[in-house]
Amino acid sequence: MLHKKIELKQRRDVGDMISTYFEFFKKNFKPFLNIFISYNGLFILGFLGVSYLLVTGFVGTFAETSNNFSIANDISSSQMYLVAGFIGLFILIIITAVLNYSLAAVYVIQYQNGEKSTVDKKQVLQMVKANLGKIVLFIVIMIVAYIVLMVVGIIVSIIPVLGTFAYYLMILAFTAWAGLSFMAMIDKNLDVTDSFSEGMTLLKAFFWKSILTNLVIGLLLGILMMVVLMIPGILIGIYAFHSLDSGVDLVNSPVANVIWTLALALLLVLYTLNQSMAQFVNGILYYSIHEENYNELTRKRIDEIGAGE
Repeated sequence: MLHKKIELKQRRDVGDMISTYFEFFKKNFKPFLNIFISYNGLFILGFLGVSYLLVTGFVGTFAETSNNFSIANDISSSQMYLVAGFIGLFILIIITAVLNYSLAAVYVIQYQNGEKSTVDKKQVLQMVKANLGKIVLFIVIMIVAYIVLMVVGIIVSIIPVLGTFAYYLMILAFTAWAGLSFMAMIDKNLDVTDSFSEGMTLLKAFFWKSILTNLVIGLLLGILMMVVLMIPGILIGIYAFHSLDSGVDLVNSPVANVIWTLALALLLVLYTLNQSMAQFVNGILYYSIHEENYNELTRKRIDEIGAGE
């Protein structure tokens, strides 16, 4: 169903930014979810496999430790499951982070630049493929920069109260800078280094607007995710309580292992989806502050009025 298109290139304060985000979220969640599932199908199966390895390895290790098993092969088998699970999880998180960060940013760009309020998922993937080299380089540089930031943050956080505040402020600033830079790189077809410069320009010009927008919407998305996880969490809690009350051995129960595996896979998939929702924030923020800084749409409309006369 078509809906009225939201003009993203418009000056907004923090309150308007939050309202626009959730209006955009409401109208575009289902179409984006369709894209998310279409291009993450294999990775969702991968999360199921990784969850199985982690649950099997953890439960096996726990059972062996509790029963003081001394069979070397059994212990190494459980530990191998755990190691394989963690390695697989790390690889999947990196790949899905790159993919879904890109899908979310490109979705917003296609939405803004398209004439209709709908986005073609094939065009989204094509734009991601066309910029894949820059995207990978961007993510690699961001990972290195984030590690450096974490080290600096740990040192700064030693300072009581102010250090903790400064640490979280740096994280929010880094998140906003990365999101704005990524949007600029894809939207304006900039080189990676030029996109960093553009992102920093926008961040410095609208520092507190960028920080507060990411902070408030990030908190609201976190609350929303907890609410979504609350339902399966309660059901699993009820199952565990009744199983223990009935004397069921949860460690050796195949049904319990299946439930733990599905629950962990669901958590990983929702975490991945939440990353995309978070990038929507910086997509909407980017177009708003970019327009406020450069007045491109305003000048275009003035030129169109002049040409019409």
